[in-house]
Amino acid sequence: MATAVRSDRPAGGRILVVDDEPHIVELVRYNLAREGFEVSVAYDGHEALRQAREQAPDLIVLDLMLPYVDGLEVCRHLRRESGVPILVLTAKDSEQDRVRGLELGADDYVTKPFSPRELVARIRAILRRTVRDGGRPLEAPVAAGGLVLDPGTHEVRLRGRLVELTAKEFDLLRLLMSHPNQVFTRDFLLEHIWGYEYFGSTRTVDMHISRLREKIEDDPNAPTYIVTVRGVGYKFKKDAGAPGAA
Repeated sequence: MATAVRSDRPAGGRILVVDDEPHIVELVRYNLAREGFEVSVAYDGHEALRQAREQAPDLIVLDLMLPYVDGLEVCRHLRRESGVPILVLTAKDSEQDRVRGLELGADDYVTKPFSPRELVARIRAILRRTVRDGGRPLEAPVAAGGLVLDPGTHEVRLRGRLVELTAKEFDLLRLLMSHPNQVFTRDFLLEHIWGYEYFGSTRTVDMHISRLREKIEDDPNAPTYIVTVRGVGYKFKKDAGAPGAA
């Protein structure tokens, strides 16, 4: 009798749901489980960080109002350690928290009360951006100096060393590297990468660019890859990484 082959990862993906309201947790867990996701839950910030480190989920659904360690602080800790996609749950009237969450590296947000169908769709959209899609032709790797970005494996390497990027950081770098020497405005980057109208501030682009520079530049204060075009936006240098490229 043949035995079934088990995979280390569930077909849909492994999701960590973090919220201190049991009815919200159960609503999200139920709707994700019926769509084929494996779901684990945490009810406070300490437990969220512990499970994120031990389980390596494919995505985290993160409420901002948590006991012990709030969601913004959880997001800050996670971004120091990994590029795991984060979808933030926020109250409808907390625009400042939504903005702060995105600036800290969250990939998207959903406001409460929310539609479970919309939440699942947002999660699937984020995962499509962060995993290899076997049904599409793979983009060729892009290289400049010692920096290599591979859309197929969703990896970035700097002189052979793997660089951990968030989904948004990866998307930003891919866009810039794919169009060397083309200047992109902050407004264009917001619209193209985030895919929705932002809240009138372009600080989030600057913060993501700053984090990218910390990870790929030898000297983030004198960047040779991603350079600022004063009064306009950013561009990726065609001769990036070469001596005198700055």
